[in-house]
Amino acid sequence: MFLTSSQAGRASVVRSGQSLPLHRVLIVDDHPLFAQGLASLLTQSALADTVEVADTVEQAVAVLSGRYPIELVLLDVSLQGETGLMLLPRMSAHKPPVVVISSSDDETTVRAARAAGARGFLPKSAGRTALISMVRSVSQGGEYYPGRRSLPTQIQVLTPRQQDVLALLAQGFPNKRISQSLNLTEHTVKTHLKAIFTHLRVHNRTECVSQARQMGWL
Repeated sequence: MFLTSSQAGRASVVRSGQSLPLHRVLIVDDHPLFAQGLASLLTQSALADTVEVADTVEQAVAVLSGRYPIELVLLDVSLQGETGLMLLPRMSAHKPPVVVISSSDDETTVRAARAAGARGFLPKSAGRTALISMVRSVSQGGEYYPGRRSLPTQIQVLTPRQQDVLALLAQGFPNKRISQSLNLTEHTVKTHLKAIFTHLRVHNRTECVSQARQMGWL
């Protein structure tokens, strides 16, 4: 974990809504070069005073539970074999906005990010302009999901909440984490899963994800 800070270019940022730069931003990513580059971009673009980096969900939880509040979390969806989205249901009462930054920008990943409670999504291929737009939007209380594609027509047989459950299931979420992320009871999650299994004519979670991918639902 490291800290970096800078005042460079502060005057270039237009202040509206929440004041920029943000005091503290947390990057959760297990690729050091990318994380360091993003941290530098945040400070050099006057988007953040201080940037902290964690490379696991456990480290991120520790930072978020620390003395100094975090105002924005930039979260990679895949961390050393674990699902980065698992961080969201583990966040304490102080829940800063989370934006998923991922090398995968398929509709399944984007939908899973939204279902888990993320306030935005930004592909790692995005440039400085998109990063600035995202931070401005989210820091003012908005969302950032640019260019979202429409879902395949076939998936409309599922309710929006069932689609959320399916997206999180595909990310490896157990029922307990799905229920926490979607603010549902585990019984309700099981009911949704049963309905999804029935639609897909499958009998378990592995078959469900596999069949949903084959049908273009994921």
